[in-house]
Amino acid sequence: MMQFTLWDIVRNLLIAAQWTVLLSLIAFIGGGIVGLLVCVGRIARNPVINWASRIYIEVLQGTPLLMQLFLCFFGLSLLGLNVPPLMAAAVALTLYTSAFLGEIWRGCVQAIPKGQWEASTSLALSYTEQMRHVILPQALRIAVAPTVGFAVQVVKGTALASIIGFVELTKAGTMINNATFRSFLVYGLVALLYFAMCFPLSLLSRRLERRLNVARSH
Repeated sequence: MMQFTLWDIVRNLLIAAQWTVLLSLIAFIGGGIVGLLVCVGRIARNPVINWASRIYIEVLQGTPLLMQLFLCFFGLSLLGLNVPPLMAAAVALTLYTSAFLGEIWRGCVQAIPKGQWEASTSLALSYTEQMRHVILPQALRIAVAPTVGFAVQVVKGTALASIIGFVELTKAGTMINNATFRSFLVYGLVALLYFAMCFPLSLLSRRLERRLNVARSH
């Protein structure tokens, strides 16, 4: 049996953590782009677009991420498409992220006081101009803290990608544990690495939220 030193375990976990970070970035950036479109659809005055965006959010928020990963990986394979685990995980997590970010941002837009809409309407601004110059700049400030906070969920959600064979931090930890039988050490290090990735984001989210509350109070 191959012998693993402590450094070997740490080094392999750090390599796998890089893939976790990469997948998280892909999901968050891609989900942000799609989520922006979903948000626009949710606040659109066109009932068809609004309805389609709502159904999109309900379906993705109402089904387990694990099931979405299975559908992207095994479902596409049934159609004759050879989908690598990274691509399947990226697609599933991007769609999952977009549904939540779209709803978060929709809530932030609708949190803007009605008086702001009325004031911008009195200036004879079109709906697009209202959104661009009045509503979205204010909604952006509100959205920063929950958006950063949701990034933590994205990082932790990447752990489920191990179920389709993508070697990220959780999968690497399982493989190393099977080779070393040092469960407490291996999974303890895995948990520590997840904490190192998620805690700064949680701290940043709380700090931004406090700053926003202070700005509102003034």
